[in-house]
Amino acid sequence: MYSTKKIIAMTRKIRVSKSVLNNEEAKAVSRVISGDGYLGMGKEVQKFEEDLKKFLGAKRKVICVNTGTAALHLAVASVTKPGDEILVQSLTYVASFQAISGASAVPIACEVDPTTMTIDLQDAEKRITDKTKAIMPIHYAGDPGNLDEIYKFAKKHNLRVIEDAAHAFGTIYKRKLIGSFGDIVCFSFDGIKNITSGEGGAIVTADLKVAQYVKDGRLLGVHKDTERRYKGLRSWKFDVTHQGYRYHMSNLCAAIGRVQLRKFSSFKKNRQYLAERYVEFLKNIDGVEIFKKNYNNIVPHIFSIKVMNGRRDKLMQYLNDSHVECGIHYYPNHLLSYYKSGILPVTEDIYNQLLTLPLHPNLTRAQQDTVISSIRKFCKK
Repeated sequence: MYSTKKIIAMTRKIRVSKSVLNNEEAKAVSRVISGDGYLGMGKEVQKFEEDLKKFLGAKRKVICVNTGTAALHLAVASVTKPGDEILVQSLTYVASFQAISGASAVPIACEVDPTTMTIDLQDAEKRITDKTKAIMPIHYAGDPGNLDEIYKFAKKHNLRVIEDAAHAFGTIYKRKLIGSFGDIVCFSFDGIKNITSGEGGAIVTADLKVAQYVKDGRLLGVHKDTERRYKGLRSWKFDVTHQGYRYHMSNLCAAIGRVQLRKFSSFKKNRQYLAERYVEFLKNIDGVEIFKKNYNNIVPHIFSIKVMNGRRDKLMQYLNDSHVECGIHYYPNHLLSYYKSGILPVTEDIYNQLLTLPLHPNLTRAQQDTVISSIRKFCKK
């Protein structure tokens, strides 16, 4: 049992990230349960895909799956064969790498651009071989970096582009929403992303072959089972032409996602406002560096800073002691035993400075002021 003092401390802690749901999502789930009683993938998932397509405002295929990792996995599998190589920055969550290796492709760890926090194309170019088939740019903290240059790079080297846009739902690049253009774009809708479906993800593409591969792949490879499920039917006699997985989204998750999508404009406003306040009040603090971002266009999933002079871990501990939760996004994948691959000095240097501060739509100004004042006090020591 926790002591009363411990419980009070836990409730006072300012969360680094948080799911933001209320009775509206509960009612949506209840509606599905009390409806036809079908909780698997059916008409609610179809409606969520239609909602997302309308939100993006483009004639593209939207296929929902059960996680963002599943989205990446199926995207990779749709355009590669075993042994193919994919260029990807090391500074990303391990899900990006697992999705690649899970499809029997090989993740090639690249440096991160210290300004945009996306893949360093100069470093990536050095790592191209005759096995390189795709590049996976990571839209770190909601920032897609210079997508024009990434697509020029891909065209030059005849590569597919699989955008890991897990952080970037709602972000605008040159007046266009991420996902409304591009080759293959993957979103995550897990509990703390810009919108959530509880667990979930989506693949968006205009490539009909990729779309059909993904549709079948999410349902154990059963050919065109999606179309039957959306009619409330099942496939009792069918064909399977490639490896599939149990990656489909459930009607329960889709119901949550549809409510969250309607709330997105409010979530977006809060996230951008909080990020701009961090920039304003932290920009002139000695020992702290802020990433320069345009929060009129970027919808930040996280807010990371750089802590200089080797003091990152000490500041992290100080904030935790002050009931401020923080994190580190991310431990470089090339340092993991399963993916170990040499030295990436730029990435390793940045990793040792990164610290993620609380950011979610329910973070209050008073809570944010506590975070800011705690950082100021530490940096004056």
